[in-house]
Amino acid sequence: MEPLAYRMRPASLDDIVGQTHLVGKNGVIRRMVENKKLPSLILYGGPGIGKTTIAHAVASELQLPAHTFNASTDNKAFLREIIEGANKKTLVIIDEIHRMKKDIQDYLLPHVEMGRITMIGITTVNPYHSVNPAVRSRCLVYKLDALTEDDLNILLARALAKIGNPNITEEARKYLIGMANGEARSLINMLEAIGFALQEGETLTIELAQTVVQKPPINIDKNEDNYYDTLSGLHKSIRGSDVNAALHYLAKLLLAEDFLPLVRRLYCICYEDISLANPAMGPKVRAACEAALELGMPEARLPLASIVIDMALSPKSNSSLLAIDAALKDVEEGRSGNLPLHLKNTYSFDPRQKPYLYPHDYPGSWVNQQYLPDPIKDAVYYQPKDSSKYEIALKERYEAIRRAKENAKK
Repeated sequence: MEPLAYRMRPASLDDIVGQTHLVGKNGVIRRMVENKKLPSLILYGGPGIGKTTIAHAVASELQLPAHTFNASTDNKAFLREIIEGANKKTLVIIDEIHRMKKDIQDYLLPHVEMGRITMIGITTVNPYHSVNPAVRSRCLVYKLDALTEDDLNILLARALAKIGNPNITEEARKYLIGMANGEARSLINMLEAIGFALQEGETLTIELAQTVVQKPPINIDKNEDNYYDTLSGLHKSIRGSDVNAALHYLAKLLLAEDFLPLVRRLYCICYEDISLANPAMGPKVRAACEAALELGMPEARLPLASIVIDMALSPKSNSSLLAIDAALKDVEEGRSGNLPLHLKNTYSFDPRQKPYLYPHDYPGSWVNQQYLPDPIKDAVYYQPKDSSKYEIALKERYEAIRRAKENAKK
């Protein structure tokens, strides 16, 4: 028997569920097909949401001879064989185009440019980061959206009809939709497995569904965009002090079992969003991350969960981020100048050179003297925040120094 996913693959654009911005009534790809004009395209988005399905449906609607080339497994000789036998109506569907080797992309480019073939590239990775810019510039790039709950319910009904249309409880329906994680392919595969286990006349209950599915098909491939989207979700949740959301995204990232990007992101969050509001957080984050790297899964979840909770609930301050970015902007845009003479290490007989005043020789270890170059001697970068007792203390000293400077000018 053919796999359920194969039996359910749409033969036309009308059969496709979701992606209405591309194949719906006024969708851009539908308009192209209706006009019988198709440029080269790159379709990208998460797995199992219809990229390859749309490509094959377009070929079917336009009655184009179509060839599939998998960039991760097929070689240049196979692509050459396809192109040498092609005409201007030939459609080449390139799966995983982000994995295509540079020499193959270079070979492909002139044939796409001259219109010898029409190409539809398929990728789960943002093509603006992963596809040869020369190839990408010859294509229109369209992003597919994750399937909605309504989309998945339509697919669920279609799949149930294919496996005998059993009765299904509401709890089982919600469970399967949730476990699908926005992917048509995952939903169909789960229902196919359930169909093998389902007895004639048996109701599809949540207990049966859980017995067959066992665990959620979490989509968290460390090499794809969704991994970095999840890292971004973790970062923004900690910044927003939402401890439960932070733990949710941490749990997803832990399933990928690739700790280095996670550790780097936690270090970044610490100094970008917490920083001077809680200076003790830096050593704590480092200790927790080192413990996680030594432990590995499943024990690594313990120090990482602990530190993520601590970071999410910590006071926040981005004053140091704003300060260094303001200083960098001045330097990058040429607003600087020569180092004041009294700060140079070499002695000069220049009568303009003032003596360097050693701060520790003065009360409070501070003495009024110029440190910035003349053109920006009054520049202000650091703007303290009242985010914690520690930064309030920094602010008080900072303002006391500012007042002392103003008094010295009088």
